[in-house]
Amino acid sequence: MRRSPGGAIVAALVTAATAVAVASGPNIASAAPAEPYTWKNVRIDGGGFIPGIVFNPGEKDLIYARTDIGGAYRWTQSTQSWTPLLDWVGQDDWGHNGVLSIAPDPVDTGRVYAAVGMYTNSWDPNNGAILRSTDKGNTWQRTALPFKVGGNMPGRGMGERLAVDPRNNRNVYFAAEGGNGLWRSTDYGATWAKVSNFPNVGNYVADPSDTNGYLSQNQGLTWVTFDPASTSVYVGVADKANPVYRSTDSGATWERIAGQPTGYLAHKGVVQGKYLFIATSDTGGPYDGTAGQVARLDTTTGVWTDISPTPVADRYYGYSGLTVDRQKPGTLMVATQTSWWPDAIFFRSTDYGATWTRIWDWNGYPSQTKRYTMDISANPWLDFNSNPQPPESTPKLGWMNESLEIDPFDSNRLLYGTGATLYGTTQLTNWDANTTFSIKPFAKGIEETAVQDLASPPTGAPLVSALFDVGGFYHADLDTVQASFHDSPALGSNTGLDFAELNPQFFVRVGNASAAPHIGISNDGGKNWYQGQEPSGVTGGGTVAVGADANAVVWSPAGVGVHYSTTRGSTWTASTGIPAGAKVESDRVDPKTFYGYAAGKFYTSTDGGATFTASAAAMPGEGRVNLKAVPGAAGEVWVAGKTGLLRSTNSGQTFTTIGGGVSEGINVAFGKAAPGATAPAVYLVGTVDGVDGVFRSDNTGAYWVRINDDKHQYGNAGDALAGDPRVYGRVYLGTNGRGILYADRQGGPTSPTPSTSASSASPSPSVSVSVSPSVSVSPSVSVSPSVSVSPSTSTGCTATYRVTGQWGGGFQGEVTVKNTGTATTTGWKVGWTYTAGQTVTQSWGGTATQSGAAVTVVNAGYNGTLTSGASTTFGFLGGNTGTTNPVPSPISCSTTP
Repeated sequence: MRRSPGGAIVAALVTAATAVAVASGPNIASAAPAEPYTWKNVRIDGGGFIPGIVFNPGEKDLIYARTDIGGAYRWTQSTQSWTPLLDWVGQDDWGHNGVLSIAPDPVDTGRVYAAVGMYTNSWDPNNGAILRSTDKGNTWQRTALPFKVGGNMPGRGMGERLAVDPRNNRNVYFAAEGGNGLWRSTDYGATWAKVSNFPNVGNYVADPSDTNGYLSQNQGLTWVTFDPASTSVYVGVADKANPVYRSTDSGATWERIAGQPTGYLAHKGVVQGKYLFIATSDTGGPYDGTAGQVARLDTTTGVWTDISPTPVADRYYGYSGLTVDRQKPGTLMVATQTSWWPDAIFFRSTDYGATWTRIWDWNGYPSQTKRYTMDISANPWLDFNSNPQPPESTPKLGWMNESLEIDPFDSNRLLYGTGATLYGTTQLTNWDANTTFSIKPFAKGIEETAVQDLASPPTGAPLVSALFDVGGFYHADLDTVQASFHDSPALGSNTGLDFAELNPQFFVRVGNASAAPHIGISNDGGKNWYQGQEPSGVTGGGTVAVGADANAVVWSPAGVGVHYSTTRGSTWTASTGIPAGAKVESDRVDPKTFYGYAAGKFYTSTDGGATFTASAAAMPGEGRVNLKAVPGAAGEVWVAGKTGLLRSTNSGQTFTTIGGGVSEGINVAFGKAAPGATAPAVYLVGTVDGVDGVFRSDNTGAYWVRINDDKHQYGNAGDALAGDPRVYGRVYLGTNGRGILYADRQGGPTSPTPSTSASSASPSPSVSVSVSPSVSVSPSVSVSPSVSVSPSTSTGCTATYRVTGQWGGGFQGEVTVKNTGTATTTGWKVGWTYTAGQTVTQSWGGTATQSGAAVTVVNAGYNGTLTSGASTTFGFLGGNTGTTNPVPSPISCSTTP
């Protein structure tokens, strides 16, 4: 697969405990407090393979889409966008963002099921599961399976492997891969048992010689389809000699259907009226397939008919995407499994497959006639920066067209998936009238890129990205789809990028192109690029680091060892003292200093990357390890790894362990300092006080606040992470399949930016996941924008009190202290009196004490000094027993603690 399988599994999710002691940040012993944040995707729209689209035939506009590594989505008709349904999947079960199949219940349309798991080989350490929901995917319960599920394995576009019996919707079937056979639930998916008398577990293997297990698994069973007018159930099997089986007694007994076509795998099976239609290919896909056929079974006579649209002699593709028009019996469509050149082909029949028309046809090579037009104005990057010679065109109809579905309520709506996006039309019946129809992207809300690196420079675009598949973008606006991805050179899947901290117009990025070039250079902040030179033997991008003043670049590519350049990438010299494959990073102040990590060793260069020396400091030796240097602090570099979070202030000679409850790190990044603070904000993806999450520290790691919640975990996330140097509190999180997320403190960032929004356009659903034993994910925090400003009679400062979130029996507050005098403060004290029995249970950024209803907070050791006009913020958790939580008034503030 084009994407990496992800890293090591981190500690299991633990629900945050309620704090009971009043303490300033460094003394907190309970779980890190939470700060409400708004999480949104940086808009790209699509960017990955859509192997399945499923309409619920029982409810209009209820549509689901599944992805191979990015979870599942539900369509929202009013906004013409998709809502993610599995963002609650966390680091411990990241593979459950791979969705092998999804099945809506046509009877009780609130119910929906998903078979989840990413890999059946060792890449995913966990077994798969069946998820079930009674509220259209807003919340889920989970039943573990005794085997793995491969949402990102070969054959994942076949299906759907899950199906609900329309005659008795308590019964749900799952056609498993890996030789695990057919499974059935008779209690709405709560428990599952193998159908012991199903006669064939499949035998097709893409490559039996593959030693890593990715291509050598048995692709098993491929789909389940019900005949709603009878008790018949049909099952596809990855067995070219025996591709289709049937039960005529609701699954009590099974038989191979006589007379069926052989020699191919049945990717799809659809029943309409008295016919079963199947689409077949010679491989399981999704990338390949050079032969196949379309066949029709008359279930009343048992006669099979080859209804393939193309004669065998002219066929260079198999078939997969198959759909029927429920409003127009006899109308069906099928797609080529992979027709890479010159484009995909869709075929349409209105007479049960007796005759077909093509979506495009030849009109004297290389000319074509087309029944459609492509409008990619919503996602213009889908032209892939290309201008091919005819008969190829851009944008393409697509490739890997496994999912092709006509709306059962609207003959004019067709949706289909490709390897890059989800397309559709609302004018499909124009086909039959011989008038053109428009095909457009319908991918808003789907963000499926696999993020490899992120950079947020101090000037220029707020973000520049490196992505698998589509390369990456110069994100001039976080909420707007950009017109094109990185180009000239494109570099294929981009693996890394960096900029010169003191000269942020200079960028370097690297990638996994199949041949040179593997490196691009930019002199305008990552907007435009030119090709760099490269050492002999480079086969992939690896990682790259740019010196602070742009006069040195260190590159650790695949295929050869680490090299450095003093000519901005036009010439290269081998570095010494550091092993091939090391991760590299630059000091953000000293232009001669670079850092590296490999196999449990930390390395430092002080001569621009020419020579490296190994540090004697102990480093994590396994798992995911990432290192970041601190802007504005020469010699300061942090390392996040399985053993925790380490900090060096002497260029890696020695390291100290960051406390504050951090037990494990995945990545660390730095952003704009908190108001009144001098050290940058630190962002951590890792584990603090036993809880996996994304955290922020405003005092160099002495204490942490969690800034995501259990609804926003995004599976295998964090190998790309960046803090924003211009907006306090903003962090950019890269995921392996859910795109790029950016997060702001609720209420908006403290610095203006055109991409700021205080609410999410596509909020993730709430989730209550039960696994034996059940785990209940904590509820989200509701925001209450209550504010009270202290009266002007305060001495030398003002204090602004705000309730930032509240829930049953508790709330979270924040107070901003501002020096309104002319002299620098040496300390401050804030006070108020509650009127409704509220109590402060925990504080950070200040030491709180409470006597009766009166609360007093004095500064922490690091934020008492405020220059004239400067401000700082402290936060707290509180409890209340009544139904109201009035803001206290007045709030006193004094610069005499």
